[in-house]
Amino acid sequence: MFGEPWIWMTGLIVMIALAIALWWATVRHPRRTSVERARKLFHLQRERLEFRFSQLATNSYKPRGLELIDCDFEDEISFARDRHNGRLRAYVAVTIQFQAIEGGGMEDNPNVGNLKAGSAEFRLDGSDWGTDGKVLFNVNPVEAIQRYQQELELVE
Repeated sequence: MFGEPWIWMTGLIVMIALAIALWWATVRHPRRTSVERARKLFHLQRERLEFRFSQLATNSYKPRGLELIDCDFEDEISFARDRHNGRLRAYVAVTIQFQAIEGGGMEDNPNVGNLKAGSAEFRLDGSDWGTDGKVLFNVNPVEAIQRYQQELELVE
């Protein structure tokens, strides 16, 4: 009446395999994080992020003859989405102060004590914001996003 049982069994196995493949595809590529959720996560993690940024910037960013002594973060945050992978980035205006290292050749430069403006970059990975201590100098957060407009899209 229904044909050979092996035909039905093969069809059932194919349907189950297709269902598993579709489930795996949805689990493997998580949905984009909403901007609202990203804002809340950034707010919750901000103190840790600023501390981590300061640590990384102090240890890794060493202009010749200078050391970073202070990093002041502004309140406003600009968000952008990476056009290639859809991940969110946040840019926060920072004011950085350096001081000359003794014997580093910059002690006589009168501009060493000047405050430097820039934008600190943060990246969202899953539900955790992170940073590599990267600073884009002489640009505010919106200008930083515009500078990289080929790879970033401003998010309102």
